[in-house]
Amino acid sequence: MRARLPTSSSPVHHQVPGPAMANAAAASFAALEIRLDYLSAAEVESVRRAYRMADEAHLGQMRKNGEPYITHPIAVAALCTEWKLDAQALMAALLHDTLEDCGITKPELIERFGVQVAELVDGLTKLDRLEFNTREENQAESFRKMLLAMARDVRVILIKLADRTHNMRTLSDMPRSKWTRISSETLEIYAPIAHRLGLNQIYRELQELSFRHLMPWRHAVLSKAVSRARSRRRDLIQKVQAEVEAAFAQAGLQVRISGREKTLYSIYRKMDSKHLSFAQVTDIYGFRLILPQLIDCYTALGLLHQMYKPVPGKFKDHIAIPKVNGYQSLHTTLVGPAGVNIEFQMRTETMHLVAEAGVAAHWLYKAHASTSAQAERLGAQWLQSLLDIQNETRDAAEFWDHVKVDLFPDAVYVFTPKSQIMALPRGATVVDFAYAIHSSVGDHAVAARINGDQVPLRTELHNGDVVEVITAPVSSPNPAWLGFVRTGRARSKIRHHLKTMAQSESTQLGEKLLGQALRAEGIKRLPGDAPELQSLWDKLLRFTGNKSRSDLLMDIGLGKRIASIVAKRLVALLGDIGQKPDALLLTRERFTSHETISQGAITLDGSENASVVYSRCCRPIPGDDIVGYLGRGEGLAVHTSECASARKLQQKDSERFIGVEWSDEPVRSFETGIEVVVVNGKGVLARVASAIATGEADIVRVDMGQELNQDAVDLRFILAVHNAQHLQSVLRQLRRTPSVIRAERLPNAG
Repeated sequence: MRARLPTSSSPVHHQVPGPAMANAAAASFAALEIRLDYLSAAEVESVRRAYRMADEAHLGQMRKNGEPYITHPIAVAALCTEWKLDAQALMAALLHDTLEDCGITKPELIERFGVQVAELVDGLTKLDRLEFNTREENQAESFRKMLLAMARDVRVILIKLADRTHNMRTLSDMPRSKWTRISSETLEIYAPIAHRLGLNQIYRELQELSFRHLMPWRHAVLSKAVSRARSRRRDLIQKVQAEVEAAFAQAGLQVRISGREKTLYSIYRKMDSKHLSFAQVTDIYGFRLILPQLIDCYTALGLLHQMYKPVPGKFKDHIAIPKVNGYQSLHTTLVGPAGVNIEFQMRTETMHLVAEAGVAAHWLYKAHASTSAQAERLGAQWLQSLLDIQNETRDAAEFWDHVKVDLFPDAVYVFTPKSQIMALPRGATVVDFAYAIHSSVGDHAVAARINGDQVPLRTELHNGDVVEVITAPVSSPNPAWLGFVRTGRARSKIRHHLKTMAQSESTQLGEKLLGQALRAEGIKRLPGDAPELQSLWDKLLRFTGNKSRSDLLMDIGLGKRIASIVAKRLVALLGDIGQKPDALLLTRERFTSHETISQGAITLDGSENASVVYSRCCRPIPGDDIVGYLGRGEGLAVHTSECASARKLQQKDSERFIGVEWSDEPVRSFETGIEVVVVNGKGVLARVASAIATGEADIVRVDMGQELNQDAVDLRFILAVHNAQHLQSVLRQLRRTPSVIRAERLPNAG
């Protein structure tokens, strides 16, 4: 079995344990036991048994600060008791490094503590016994497993966040060379997860600890600046608090007021993103008002706005429209005494509980049914979204990309035509909205209306937009959408659809190519998959190394295998079972083989998607003489027969060229390039564009070159036309236009 290295969460070395270490561990567990007063006696005993096993497993292991390693799992379990997690979660917290670092097996855990505890510990184990190619793949695979376990049981992520929080609290004991990597990972992955699940206290602490170790100098400078500002403004803050308490007492409104200060990291981020100095950050201080009822929050807002002048544009109602993670509160910024901006937040006790503890609120206050239900609901939507992405994304790094996109929840709130509110990340487009509704809406989207106006699918959404998506059954996702979608869900759905579509089309193309190659060998059609022919296909697949018939056909369609070689082998196998080539067909195919297009040529009508590419070097259009080149793993590339690139390929790779021909009725327009030389003057581009429009062609792109101060200017257009005849009609229209000296098709249309 391969030896495994300790990971970042287990900074250990081994040492013979002495009495002092044993006492330190016992004292540490005694402190944990005091916190277990909310568990029954039987549950406390189960936790004690888990501690004894963890203590044995980590015997002799030490942390970098010289403490016994067992103090780390105990500290993680102690953090979990703050959320009042159940006995199974605390047992898993104590045992969370035993599978990873101590060689204890999952069956052992099942036998001693039950399936649920073992599943929780297994979900927390960062590494499987697999070899990973890169550190990123290692992290992505570990993260995927964690999220999948989380989707089944959210306690896994709560324990994981407690584990990371304790590791960050003790990061100073680690070598400085590791600070940057661990802090960056915490800031990029763990803090956003905590925020998304509403664990705001942990979120703020992880950000602060990461900032302190990632940028120690900046952290120290800001800390001193905030400390000085705090001492200067202490009297002002006390005055505001006294005034607010007096006003609320006079109005007979019960309130609990607490001061709050922006974290150093949030101050730094604001300074960095808005290019401000510390003196320009005006909302460092604020107050949080906890009120008995929801209606009291709005009453409090009215009172505050009568006392102090509100700052325009700084009011946010997160009660009517909660954040994605379930956070609810009223925010307003007011101009206090001495012109200092002060932020006030108003919320009820229940809102405060969810705001600070998020999904953990379920365990904290099981007695409050409404709080518990809300906390569970806010996490469930995101977890299900992650599970959907994982099901469609096989590659660990690709999954990592999808999830990182969804981890930063600056939201915009838009409405469906039926007035349902949808929360999407800031910068989300119509396509993101369509996939948020349903994958079939996204897959078939063709157009959209925002607030009744027709808009492109790439349009960015803004707060309050009413969005209507128009679909068509024949429409499918466009690869260009990947360039502007923002949500991981939309990205993974588009990629999944394109991959599936490409595989299906490549299989169909491979079947055509193999059928064509068989005809050249005198076999009329591809053998079917009848039971009596199964052994024939098995022998062919052993020869090619493919797993299945469709896999082989897809490889032929992608150009990974040459159809003529596979056909020759198939003819030999058919000969073994007594099926000989048709002499008449063989003669006819050989007679026409010298022609550019044989009877077995592939017909193109423009409906092909990923499997056929119309080359940009020559931009063929219906009516051109064309050839097909089957690139290695790239599908079929179509060139004009006169194309210089195609001729070079033909000299070195002639066996990869196949016959192709245009359909009598192409289903779409095709792009080609033209050059128009004009007399430079006012309005000349408008006249040329008008002539092209009169010819019923669409302008895809225009290049005006650099020499715009010359008497004659070359204008290059990429046009969408139906065929060569249509192109000639457009060129004639251009030549009749005043100011046009010459108009012709580009021989190399790229």
